Amino acid sequence: MRESSSKRAHPVSCLIAALVLVPCAMPAAIASDFPVADKILVEKAKRQLHLLSNGVAFRTFKIALGFAPDGDKEQEGDQKTPEGYYTLDGRNPDSDYFLSIHISYPNSADRVEATKKGMQPGGQIMIHGQPNQPTYSPAYYAREDWTNGCIAVSNSDMIDIWLMTPNSVPIEILP
Repeated sequence: MRESSSKRAHPVSCLIAALVLVPCAMPAAIASDFPVADKILVEKAKRQLHLLSNGVAFRTFKIALGFAPDGDKEQEGDQKTPEGYYTLDGRNPDSDYFLSIHISYPNSADRVEATKKGMQPGGQIMIHGQPNQPTYSPAYYAREDWTNGCIAVSNSDMIDIWLMTPNSVPIEILP
């Protein structure tokens, strides 16, 4: 995900700033009732991402995966979405997609496996919204697996995920 090199305010940055400021103006009771995930569970086969609190899903989102969704990611460029245990470890409001949250792939086990096979594990796996400059119709993005290995959701779902997940929250990605 590239960062924008523009000097003026990015529309997504303005939206995020507005969303962050709105809770500050809310009464404390409403702000404290806002759900926050303590874990994310992704079920690739079902094309679902669940936000969990104390082991219970409180939100579920429809997802799109990499062009080759079956199986675990083994190497850079294989178009697969990784499987395993990771954490959310970075956020980019100015990516080429509507918001992006980085997943800590590859972990040490992924690196060891790739090295054994003489491959590079790849990286830059994100949860993100739709492309800022789409090349296909909205219907295509809603029904197809279209990423290079990332987990994609609608833009409105991405806002919810962005707001309901703290940094360093664990994410488990199942086949």
